[in-house]
Amino acid sequence: MTSRFTRVCNADDIDEGAAKVLDFDGTSVLIARLGGEFFAIDNICSHDGGDLGEGELVDGQIECPRHGAMFDIRTGEATRMPAAVGVDRYDVKVENGFVYIAALEEQHR
Repeated sequence: MTSRFTRVCNADDIDEGAAKVLDFDGTSVLIARLGGEFFAIDNICSHDGGDLGEGELVDGQIECPRHGAMFDIRTGEATRMPAAVGVDRYDVKVENGFVYIAALEEQHR
């Protein structure tokens, strides 16, 4: 299956070690830049709906500002309670200085 990627921002819009919240197909998505690579996950905490983009990103982990749940920005996996379920992860690619992500329904999960 070929994924349909959509351009969401300029690569220069996201500093190394930082994250940015963007709207993608009506979904709030958090895109982070780590080690020169880009990663994207749902921006809403699976535990209580907190805005992950308001949390702190440290060593590839984003902390939900509501109750301290943590998620791996690379995989979406929940890494600290109270979240027991991860968040969706999006495929990301960078071409010609632009960041693209693929819709979930077009990805292999």
